[in-house]
Amino acid sequence: MKKLILVVALLVVGTTFAQEVDDITSNNSWLKIGMNTGLPVSDANDYASFSLGLDVKGQFLVTPNFGIGLATGYSHVFGKEGIDDFGIVPAAGFARYYFQKKGLFIGTDFGYGLLVNVDNNEGGLYVNPQIGYHNDDWNIFAYYQNTFAEHDVDIRILGIGATYNLRF
Repeated sequence: MKKLILVVALLVVGTTFAQEVDDITSNNSWLKIGMNTGLPVSDANDYASFSLGLDVKGQFLVTPNFGIGLATGYSHVFGKEGIDDFGIVPAAGFARYYFQKKGLFIGTDFGYGLLVNVDNNEGGLYVNPQIGYHNDDWNIFAYYQNTFAEHDVDIRILGIGATYNLRF
């Protein structure tokens, strides 16, 4: 069921991009590249100490206040003593609402989180809600990443991040 939701979400995002290809300009589209760091919470705190990651997103503004796009990256989760480190690679779509040209935004990434260096668990539903500040060049945000992995393993990380906007 989770994989079906991911496929439907990616098809919707892909279809939207395909319909708007002629309208992509440096005023409404950019590549976001940045870093994040966080602390595992809930059950993840039992086996992990912190995470450090890279974010890569492509965004298209549907309206001046609403953007959609595709998101990926890598979050390296450092295991506690005796537990191996592992990683999360998201394959997600995202949506953001910008209240003003500069200032507060809210949004979420939604897709599949592939687990790396984890035996008997490929990953699962990935949700990453965010709230932050943006301007023309930067986004600074707080997030609550949750990967609902197989076998009732939920990996929850509360953190902060920043991305730099490269215009197309």
